[in-house]
Amino acid sequence: MSLSKPNASAATRTRNRVSAAPISGMCVACLDSCLGLCEVGQSALRGREAMYPQPFGKVSVGAEKDYPVDYSHFNIHGSCVGAYGVDADSDKATFQAVDATTKVGLKGKEIKLRVPFFTGALGSTEIARVYWEGAAIGAAICGTIIICGENVCGMDPDAEIKNGRVIKSPELDRRVRTFQDWYDGYGLLLVQANVEDSRLGVLEYAIEKLGVQGVEIKWGQGAKDIGGEVKLPSLERARQLKSRGYPVFPDPDDPVVQESFHIGEIEEFERHSRLGMVDEESFHREVERLRSAGAKYVTLKTGAYRPADLARAVKFSSDTKIDLLTVDGAGGGTGMSPWRMMNEWGIPTVYLECLLYDYLSRLEKKGAYIPSCAIAGGIALEDQVFKAIALGAPFIKAVCLGRSTLTAVTVAKANAEKLRKEHENAEPYERALMQTFVNVAQLKAKYGKDFARIPPAAIGMYNYYERLTTGLQQLMAGARKFRLDLVKRDDLTALTREAAEISGIPYVMDADKEEVDKILA
Repeated sequence: MSLSKPNASAATRTRNRVSAAPISGMCVACLDSCLGLCEVGQSALRGREAMYPQPFGKVSVGAEKDYPVDYSHFNIHGSCVGAYGVDADSDKATFQAVDATTKVGLKGKEIKLRVPFFTGALGSTEIARVYWEGAAIGAAICGTIIICGENVCGMDPDAEIKNGRVIKSPELDRRVRTFQDWYDGYGLLLVQANVEDSRLGVLEYAIEKLGVQGVEIKWGQGAKDIGGEVKLPSLERARQLKSRGYPVFPDPDDPVVQESFHIGEIEEFERHSRLGMVDEESFHREVERLRSAGAKYVTLKTGAYRPADLARAVKFSSDTKIDLLTVDGAGGGTGMSPWRMMNEWGIPTVYLECLLYDYLSRLEKKGAYIPSCAIAGGIALEDQVFKAIALGAPFIKAVCLGRSTLTAVTVAKANAEKLRKEHENAEPYERALMQTFVNVAQLKAKYGKDFARIPPAAIGMYNYYERLTTGLQQLMAGARKFRLDLVKRDDLTALTREAAEISGIPYVMDADKEEVDKILA
């Protein structure tokens, strides 16, 4: 069975005319009069534009490759005996009694989270800009972490840059204030930086001018092997970003390219980011520099790179006592990665987490500092959250949810806009809102007059996270674990020999073997 589906996908709005050849993905019979339905055909017309999910910047897209092992190849053990973290009393050991809160960071200054999941970085893309308010307020009222992603200052059309350093960015200011206005002591806003942000001094600006406490160094993500890109619809915008030092393709200052744009041959430009170059000494210096600049929390996000790079992330994070290491596996979601890259590069999440567990265990045996860790990459529902935490226990403290959080936010906003069109007056609109969204009455009672400032997109995120929390509590109660830190690897069983082999989780037919023998003896 093929694990890949090349040359035609809903993500790129391409398809086959007839059945596809398994290896190439091309139609088994390619007709010379075909206008080009597949990716090869579209590439003949639009070249590099056909590499990306469509419509670019308006969708979040997840890889469709079917990896040999994923979280569905494990099941969660249930038990009818005892309880851990609460009295073994049927009146006390209810799922509502499960404590799903968590903490990340150095002991004594941990970041407290009401829920063991947070949203990944929302950076300089249009979809991130438009939906930031809902996601940021949603994160604050849920009591969790949100990351303001890369290139926000550099992409801000109203940013002021002097001598190559940002001195003002209304967009970053808006994003920080949106979260801080609702922050109540749980969770945190992190500002992320890539190569371009470091050159512009974004993190220093965020710390010194905006009062940001936490920053995230970015090595990469699970869907992309190169720096991030966005599309630019105008020549003026492309030239502005090139003047700020960004790689822009094709060159907007080239007269031939300008003519091609004016006649409509080229419809847009691509703004790229440079590849980061990691080495141990410079990483240590950067962490120390950020702490000296006033950062209370310094975190690291790394992608689905080869095992040696994961080992570097683990070792460097241990040596510098990073507050949180987030490891992002292949197979997650983004709207801005080249489609084939998203499917065909990197180590899938489960494999990467198994390697992460191995490397952290080896350091722990040596007495090294073990940073709080989070795992990301295609995780969306409560069973996957449980499995991700259990598979990497006791090191995984939280799960990073990227695409699924954004989906909750976008769906909520779309429904609210539909209701607004149907109900012009405030009273029937609010009634319709309460009939469509649960927890509206609860949030209204908690926030009083401030409830009117909570956008429906934030309510959607709150409802999604509440569903995840409730589902996780039920799964934990079934496993008889009533605190998150009590979830262990032996709460899982592998359903296939291959899953058992890569993870060290016992195959289902071998699980509890010694205890079974004792019981039956």
